[in-house]
Amino acid sequence: MHWDRLAAIAATWVVSPIAGAVLAAAILALLERLVVRRDDKIAAACTWVPVLIGTMTGVFSFYLVLKGFPGHAPYLSGLEFLVGAALGLGSWAGSRQLLRRQSAGLENRKRSLKLLFRLPLILSAAILSFAHGANDVANAVGPLAAIVEALSGGHPSAFVAFPVWVVVIGALGISAGLSLFGPKLVRLVGDEITRLNPLRASCVALAAGIIVIVASMAGMPVSSTHITIGGVFGVGFFREWDHERRLDKARGGPAKRLPAEERARRHLVRRSHFLTIVAAWVVTVPAAAVLAAVICLVLQALAR
Repeated sequence: MHWDRLAAIAATWVVSPIAGAVLAAAILALLERLVVRRDDKIAAACTWVPVLIGTMTGVFSFYLVLKGFPGHAPYLSGLEFLVGAALGLGSWAGSRQLLRRQSAGLENRKRSLKLLFRLPLILSAAILSFAHGANDVANAVGPLAAIVEALSGGHPSAFVAFPVWVVVIGALGISAGLSLFGPKLVRLVGDEITRLNPLRASCVALAAGIIVIVASMAGMPVSSTHITIGGVFGVGFFREWDHERRLDKARGGPAKRLPAEERARRHLVRRSHFLTIVAAWVVTVPAAAVLAAVICLVLQALAR
């Protein structure tokens, strides 16, 4: 048993949701400052949303060229930067023209930003979907691929080859799970924890995608679901903090402490969901370990 590796993995389970929350809140704070709080919101969105799209496309393209192609060099050759920069600039220019057409005739208010942030939301969701397949699905099919490698070669290999049928099983499994049990989780994450709009949802998806891709590059198994939920909580708690800060500023200073019922009414994050989800994170890993050990003991007893 490699306890050092187990400790590192366990640490990522704690750190990754917190990192997702901090990064999502930071991206939202930046966009609030650059776009939402501006006098001319439409002009600000047409300026900064293409920059966001170009940055996402460039970084994602850099990662694909660096890690996604067979036979890639283990060092940076400069080609990765050129491809990432070229595709990033191209997406920046194309999205700039698209947003100018979409912004024509829009009123200068927050509601109009929902339309202009649809494209960043779609792109960030696509990046998160790729990151989910790069990490979570690999976590599931990794043990199966290792078993197949050991049975076919007679000994486990440090570099396990993934047969096509193993990858197909992973793809079918995640598709079936999403279709059967995903809608309830989608409703919980997207609507019941805190109120999301295209701007906030794009911050969550982008932050989660970045964290999962970085973890995949480091070879660390993490949960994109945990990180995404951490991002949702980060966005919600940032909105609470920012709302209270602006109220205190409007009142000329912190007001007297409100009653508990009034404070609860002003919460933008449902505390019951927060406590339930954290408790589930704490319980599921030991429960899975105990259940796996019991199944292993039962199978060993039957094999005798």
